[in-house]
Amino acid sequence: MTAYRTFVRRTAVAVTAGAAALVLAACGSDTPAGGQDMGAKESGSSPAASTQAEGHDSAGGHDTADGHNGADVSFAMEMIHHHQQAVEMAELAKGRAASKDVKELAAKIKSAQDPEIEQMSGWLTAWGEEVPADMSGMEHDMPSSMPGMMSAGDMDELKKATGGDFDKKFLAMMVDHHEGAVTMGRTEKADGKYGPATRLAADVVTAQTAEIERMNKMLGKS
Repeated sequence: MTAYRTFVRRTAVAVTAGAAALVLAACGSDTPAGGQDMGAKESGSSPAASTQAEGHDSAGGHDTADGHNGADVSFAMEMIHHHQQAVEMAELAKGRAASKDVKELAAKIKSAQDPEIEQMSGWLTAWGEEVPADMSGMEHDMPSSMPGMMSAGDMDELKKATGGDFDKKFLAMMVDHHEGAVTMGRTEKADGKYGPATRLAADVVTAQTAEIERMNKMLGKS
């Protein structure tokens, strides 16, 4: 009888211990999931969210670093006027030039500078600045503060010329005009802050320097 009671007691203890172990195991399995959720909530973001936030900060920094200054505004305004006159000169070549090379060069100048006018106009609009009006074909002079600009008298002389005479006048005037644009481009490269504007200025310097060399050869100059 005593042995039986001892067996019963041992069995009860074993059952109780087993039940306790099951409860602890159940609690333990819940704890990691609960702890992970709490950790995520306490951190306030997941790794993906952190990466997204870093990307946002980086973009914001780029915007700030790529701001503009007064030199950029002046470059855009003045180069728009400068390009407008070059395009007007190029359009005259269609019905007046005798040389195929002059006509091709004029078409190239127009096709390059029309989109640049639109690009710079877009910058000025985004900056809240006034976009210069197109003064091509008007009787009065274009702004004379810019290097290389032709006067109203120069433009009238070019409009009256035809054939070989037009070719010579066009090339000589366009060389002067391009030299002015190169000067303006170098100023923007040195003083500007807005990346797209300084890159356009560099492109203007490169492209128009090459065209100056080409036009001087067409004029018979070394």
